Amino acid sequence: METRTPDRARTSILMLDDEPIVCKRLRPFFQKAGYEAEAYSSPLEALERVKARRFDVVITDLKMEGLDGLTFLEKVKVLHPDTDVIVITGFATMETARESFRKGVFDFVAKPFKLTEILDVVRRIEKERGLHP
Repeated sequence: METRTPDRARTSILMLDDEPIVCKRLRPFFQKAGYEAEAYSSPLEALERVKARRFDVVITDLKMEGLDGLTFLEKVKVLHPDTDVIVITGFATMETARESFRKGVFDFVAKPFKLTEILDVVRRIEKERGLHP
């Protein structure tokens, strides 16, 4: 488990949702809250970014063109097993939630959600992983 060091002052978050409006809401919200945040609407671009660097938290949608969220989750966990993943989806079912948890998701949040709901999950991750300054 990686803990925060003085030179690593902010929790890094990568957000992936094929609806650009979701990215436009999440990225500035997390930046304003003091996080290092990047947002992508293309799963393939997001995957290239995850290959290039490790993020503390990844927030991903489930239903996307080209690469679905569960596959993206699997790829993140192979590349960076310690990265915590939050799944957000408008297609929440018990089966997709179960499958997400089987693949190592930290939490599963149904759309529509309040931005503070996602922030609360990220703060839980920070607390459990010792990422709080």
